[in-house]
Amino acid sequence: MLLRFVVPALLVLAVAGCTDGASSDTPRGSSSRAAQAIVPGGTITGTVRERIPVGPYVYVRLETNGGDDVWTAVNEAPLEVGDAITVHNVMLMEQFQSQTLKRTFARIYFGALRPGAGQQADGALLDHGPSAASDMAASAMTSPGSPTADDAKVGPVEKATGPNAFAIAELWAQKAQLANKAVSVRGVVVKFTPSVMGKNWIHLQDGSGNAARGTIDLTATTAQTAALGDTVVVTGTVRINQDLGAGYRYALLIDGATLTPSR
Repeated sequence: MLLRFVVPALLVLAVAGCTDGASSDTPRGSSSRAAQAIVPGGTITGTVRERIPVGPYVYVRLETNGGDDVWTAVNEAPLEVGDAITVHNVMLMEQFQSQTLKRTFARIYFGALRPGAGQQADGALLDHGPSAASDMAASAMTSPGSPTADDAKVGPVEKATGPNAFAIAELWAQKAQLANKAVSVRGVVVKFTPSVMGKNWIHLQDGSGNAARGTIDLTATTAQTAALGDTVVVTGTVRINQDLGAGYRYALLIDGATLTPSR
């Protein structure tokens, strides 16, 4: 089975407030006008003034070309103070709390490095060891959004069993009738994003559906974890037309899913 993975662009965690005496960081020279100028999905270019590695990610304070200081968070790379970098596909989070750092960032942009800053041309991290690529992919810095992932070329996967079992294409075709109902679907994990808005997010494909129509991919939220390439049975509640804000909307979503390993 051939899977084509792209190290994606965003990781977000919306947890407001501070705990354990966490401090709030407001970038020097920042303004609401500057924040509005950086649109979701846009780019930020600047010079690294501070870096805080929290593998597999790194928090970076950039001095932008406009003179403002902006905090960003990207996939881990060998960045040094003074490096000029561009972060693309950005998404703004306000009052973002890092539980690892016990620190709250008043405003931070999550995104991915443009090739050149410790990355290969395809956006993947340079190889830092035998498991570096798989570890990065398994905890990739992605948006829960991109409602449809790239076609990962997943071959046909046998449909789950039971009266509420569906193929992904069937879920898309019948989503209106299945809204708020429990369903099961078997598929291959092609994207995994941990700890976003208190949930883990996975994208599944099973070889059914149509990539051009956006029906090849299924997104599910869960408290469990999974690795890219795992075949799992997802059981959860169908939600349709979900608007999570910041431009992330789902025509179809499986909410509160349980994952069962499968072959």
